[in-house]
Amino acid sequence: MERQQYAQQCSELFAVGGYAAVRKTARAGIEECGPDPVLLRWLGQAHAAEDEDDHDREAEAAYRQGLALAPDDLGLLVSYWELCLRSDSFDHPHRARRAVTMQEKIEQLAPPGSPERRRVDDAVGWAGRGYWDDVTAGAVRGQVEQEVLAEQSVLVTDALRRAARDGVRPDTGEDLRAAELAAAVELLQGSRNAPLRLLLAHRAGAYVVTFLASFTLNKALVWGGIVRFSLWGWLLWIPLLAAEAKLRQAKRLGQQRVIERMQARHEEARDRTPSAG
Repeated sequence: MERQQYAQQCSELFAVGGYAAVRKTARAGIEECGPDPVLLRWLGQAHAAEDEDDHDREAEAAYRQGLALAPDDLGLLVSYWELCLRSDSFDHPHRARRAVTMQEKIEQLAPPGSPERRRVDDAVGWAGRGYWDDVTAGAVRGQVEQEVLAEQSVLVTDALRRAARDGVRPDTGEDLRAAELAAAVELLQGSRNAPLRLLLAHRAGAYVVTFLASFTLNKALVWGGIVRFSLWGWLLWIPLLAAEAKLRQAKRLGQQRVIERMQARHEEARDRTPSAG
């Protein structure tokens, strides 16, 4: 296959969070077509997305190899600069120093308003945040995650009703949202999951009732002299947390299935390429 085809496959897999699959595809392309800046950038990004020290080292090696081939490649420069910017300056001082020189070079090469310049501006914004900014950003992320789970609860409840009525499993193909929803319906079926389905169907009310019940139980145990300090009420949160754990499991399962379908399609494309020539 051509380098562009491998790069397109990496892009598709990266968009659905298939970072391990991106690394596999990028390496296959490099092995077949030789070192290429675009494929090395995808390899580096797929390592950097894991946000672990070992992966960061592999990402840096890929970026440096790519820049040795194309020193002015803006995609490589910005990706490597982002890695350096978020690296701990105490553990990796060389990356912190390199971020300064790389930013100057990017600003020389990237015209104002370009996608690369916007990435630099955005990254500079989050890199300059203080402790309370990080706390606020974490709270916002938590709120967004809860909103996503609330929306997913509604969609799953509707899908469960349709599945019970029609008994048909739709072909979700490579649609990530549809695959996650189908996985949730699959995981929540059966009589033993009936309490979890009920909680998800009335998620907002379940949160209120659980909070009041846990608070009341803790206070009753303390006021009754049974214990001096009680955490027993928090056990009442277990069913609700179990229901939301099912939703998170469904997201991972749906993502895994979409990645596998993409990989199967890519394998078919690779098998057809020699015969096409």
